[in-house]
Amino acid sequence: MMKPSVLVSKCLGFAACRYNGVTIFNNFIENLKPHVKYITVCPEVEIGLGVPREPVRVISNKGDLRLMQPATKRDITQGMHDFCSDFLASLKHIDGCLLKSRSPSCGIKDVKMYPRMEKSTSIGKGSGFFGAAVVHHFSQIPIEDEGRITNFRIREHFLTKLFASAKFREMSTINYMRSLVQFHTENKFLLMAYNQKELKILGQIVANREQHPLNEIVQNYREHFFKAFATLPRYTSNINVLTHAMGYFKKHLSHREKNFFLDSLEKYRKRKIPLSVNLGIINSWIIRFGEDYLSHQTYFSPYPETLVEITDTGKGKVLQE
Repeated sequence: MMKPSVLVSKCLGFAACRYNGVTIFNNFIENLKPHVKYITVCPEVEIGLGVPREPVRVISNKGDLRLMQPATKRDITQGMHDFCSDFLASLKHIDGCLLKSRSPSCGIKDVKMYPRMEKSTSIGKGSGFFGAAVVHHFSQIPIEDEGRITNFRIREHFLTKLFASAKFREMSTINYMRSLVQFHTENKFLLMAYNQKELKILGQIVANREQHPLNEIVQNYREHFFKAFATLPRYTSNINVLTHAMGYFKKHLSHREKNFFLDSLEKYRKRKIPLSVNLGIINSWIIRFGEDYLSHQTYFSPYPETLVEITDTGKGKVLQE
């Protein structure tokens, strides 16, 4: 399988390019390195600001956003816009993005907005200039910052969508209908958990009863495939899929094994354990009983096992319920 391509802020462990000349080590980004191809960027350095440098801030005046450097009174708005446009257009294949949180350039949210260059309190929060451009340009792929990724549900969602994006890109390079059919088959349980409405639509696209050309089918499939991943799956949806999967083993499991798994599902329902614990149980049964169909379902191994991490900030666990 091809490695996902991930656009990442250069200051997150790659270079001392922050305004104060430091590098921020991020454990998640470091652990992800063997599994992805990183493309690093520091927009502020790219437009000619030095290291170290005077801080920049987003100025909001009646809806007009400007990127300013108060100490020098420089307006770098147009330079940043030009860089964003040229740089993002030059990127051919990106499967995900990890950007610096709260940065006036890279932040995707929680960036402080100020009414003027002079010393003042913030008047709200929004996106940084580069961060906003990334979200607009790559609307379908997973985009997160290093702050939000500490939440395990957001992290699981990011990794699942990231590797699904790379697998879709790999599949789409193979110009055969059977490749799309196989891809859809292997992702049925994953799509069932995320969005059953889109799963039904995708099934109809693959059936291709109207005999559309392959390139049109793949493009249509892509649109609805990524739409299915627009939000995190509900706990109830995951529980339904896991319960459905347990049915494949009902003739083989003892009463105690079934109860153990149902108890594990209840702990997941109560937010006491992450989804990966239940996936691990199913995977052990897949190996034990040689269940070939489930062994090819990406739902049970959506990303490399070494990336499973159950630590959490404790903030925002209940998301998109």
